[in-house]
Amino acid sequence: MEIKAHGKINIALDVIGKREDGYHILKMIMQSIDIYDVINIEVIEKGIEIRCNKSYVPVDSRNIAYRAADRFIKRYNVRKGVAIDINKNIPVSAGLAGGSTNAAAVLNLMNKLFEVNAPLKELKEIALSLGADVPYCLTGGTALCEGIGEKITKLPSFKNNILVLVKPSFGVSTREVYTSLKVDKIYKHPNIDAIIDSMKKGDLKSVCWNMKNVLENVTLKKHRIIGEIKTSMIEMDAVGSLMSGSGPTVFGFFEDMLKAQRCYDYMKSKYPETYITRTI
Repeated sequence: MEIKAHGKINIALDVIGKREDGYHILKMIMQSIDIYDVINIEVIEKGIEIRCNKSYVPVDSRNIAYRAADRFIKRYNVRKGVAIDINKNIPVSAGLAGGSTNAAAVLNLMNKLFEVNAPLKELKEIALSLGADVPYCLTGGTALCEGIGEKITKLPSFKNNILVLVKPSFGVSTREVYTSLKVDKIYKHPNIDAIIDSMKKGDLKSVCWNMKNVLENVTLKKHRIIGEIKTSMIEMDAVGSLMSGSGPTVFGFFEDMLKAQRCYDYMKSKYPETYITRTI
């Protein structure tokens, strides 16, 4: 059984507080993009086996897809094991939910494969135990995500907007970025209501004018190249440019494919992990 596991960008990412247990309280606009991994699962007698086309991806319990399968098996007392094939196209440690979307795909596939028919609410509980982005990745699309990732409100579709994505040659640890973030030092927050209103109207310029990611306060200071990529995208006619998630991937929205292609060609010559895609 096979499924496409799509990546995402954050059109807005705000941190509005921190709980006593250390979890950050988030408010994010999440958007699926047409870059995806392909996840295939087969039933085996016992255990969890993972295979991946990228040698640097761990295939043991360090892999979030492994942990998703393990928690599903334990939660629903599944008597068999699974072999999971991951054909990875989404860049790793990039702020595009590559791991989270794999974990969500495993939960969705196992629910069908073993005919558990668990409701989405239960799958979201398992997903949240794996990471803040995993509950959203169960359904994808355009959504407002709040709390620690558990409160998801579906928004009107923002599909078919052209994107160029650039991932520099390094990864970023989400945990380290959040640990370094000083919530009381965030002085400018994204106007999420204005962004949602603009998205409903299909007003890309207004969306780009208002979009913001407060995690840039941390990641841009550590990696100046991210700011340089953002500036280059604007100079090459991007309507707006932003870092996705905790980084380091930068995306730019474009009004037409010709401008996007010109930016893609230039960026690709400097950064091998450059992509041209759309929102879905």
